[in-house]
Amino acid sequence: MAVETDSFGGVITANFDPGELSDDWSRVIDELAGRDVIKRLWRKDHTVIGPDLTEVSNRLGWLDAVADARKNWPKWVLQADQAVEAPAAVGGARVDQVLVLGMGGSSLFPEVLASTFQSGADFPDIRVLDSTDPAAVARTAQECGPNATMILASSKSGTTVETRSHLGYFWSRHPFGRDFAVVTDPGSALETHALGDDFRFVAHGNPDIGGRFSALSAFGMVPAAMMGLDGLSLIDTAEEAQDILGPDGNVEENIAVQLGALLGVAAQAGRDKLTFILDDAIAAFGSWLEQLIAESTGKHGRGILPVVGEDETSPDSTSRVYVVLGSADFLARRRREGRVTPGPSVNLLVEEPQDLGAQVFLWELATAVAGIVLGINPFDQPDVESAKKAARASLASPGDPVDETRLDDALELLRPGDALVLGAFVDPALQPRLEAARKVLSERVQLPTTLGIGPRFLHSTGQLHKGGPDRHVMVQVVGSDDFDLSVPGESFTFGQLKHAQADGDLAALHAAGKRAVRVSVKELFDLA
Repeated sequence: MAVETDSFGGVITANFDPGELSDDWSRVIDELAGRDVIKRLWRKDHTVIGPDLTEVSNRLGWLDAVADARKNWPKWVLQADQAVEAPAAVGGARVDQVLVLGMGGSSLFPEVLASTFQSGADFPDIRVLDSTDPAAVARTAQECGPNATMILASSKSGTTVETRSHLGYFWSRHPFGRDFAVVTDPGSALETHALGDDFRFVAHGNPDIGGRFSALSAFGMVPAAMMGLDGLSLIDTAEEAQDILGPDGNVEENIAVQLGALLGVAAQAGRDKLTFILDDAIAAFGSWLEQLIAESTGKHGRGILPVVGEDETSPDSTSRVYVVLGSADFLARRRREGRVTPGPSVNLLVEEPQDLGAQVFLWELATAVAGIVLGINPFDQPDVESAKKAARASLASPGDPVDETRLDDALELLRPGDALVLGAFVDPALQPRLEAARKVLSERVQLPTTLGIGPRFLHSTGQLHKGGPDRHVMVQVVGSDDFDLSVPGESFTFGQLKHAQADGDLAALHAAGKRAVRVSVKELFDLA
């Protein structure tokens, strides 16, 4: 019989209810202990993942990110203070917004911070642009006046087409390097650009950290400094988590091992829909978790599909494992209301928003462990490039328009145990209408559903859509554009880029043998 297990580790407290997975969960934890996985990861022994060094030995820098962040925090604070104060010092307006131009790992954690924390007194707000929809770009430009907005371009490689296009657009409106800054890996094309145009500063990432593991590096912490957060409190809780989850304890009692083992065992048993139930105070954390888990585990026909925005009352509990994150009050209120997850579950206590630092490290380590259990490399993303290549081909030589399928016919493709995945290349302002349609569809098909806004999901769950198990149907919609915007220095417009990205994603899904169709956005909106 399954037995609940409480695990306590200071800033990390977990309650595990493995349900019918109890025996397999215990067995896998013992196997991980026998393989000494935690000590080997901390030693950066790539063979704990597999014999191939590629995208393992040079992707374990996140284990050092907390110490690096503590060392670099004073420098990042100084850069942020000077960037915010400098315009006023020369008679201009004080910076009241920082606009982060980035995708995926370069933008998701800054968005979590902006949604979870208030900016410090006299510090700017953070907002993120990760859409190529012309209306979204134009609205952002209108709301971010150049005299009071600092542009922070964020890209590890410096070649991300969305970030490069956004940067060109905002530079064309206001070409003054003092109002721009960059976070990028050393020696990137973006750094060269920034130095050539005398940008305010360049902050360096660590080349040995993959994008989705970069939250506690410069990519997450420089925006934290710019909005005046007490970044040391995030670093403190992450450091405490490292101490708890480090190489010196018993593997069997390591909460990251317990969590990663449960996720891996659940996926192997067909419970591959990881459903997050989040306290409102940290609800934005779900988007970061989506990328970390989907892009790390979804490959070679295996993977875990994160589901955010549903709860224990949503259909098909048989294919789900549940994770509940929140404060003691949130967890107690759920108990009082009799809200019980109808399947294997984990309750994680997140008492204060600052504890997200600890949660970041916990989930990074647990995701690495889940990858080991599933027998895949959690640090590569072999199918992400396929959609990019197809989008570039579509931009260079547009083909015939993609035929749309009737929604009812699309739903006929679903099988028991599937999820319905909505991929919407539209203005993100339309997300509430899409969520309403998602809810109607969930009730109709009685299966888990997810919603991704393109192109951001291409840098997040897109890897799992193409490389993961054939246990979902992608229903894609593409919004039309009332107007378009040129991309400075390029032969394409933002609208053309958006449509090429949608076409490229659909082509890559079909090439991977996935069930994917495009339906009319109007038909989807008519549901709600």
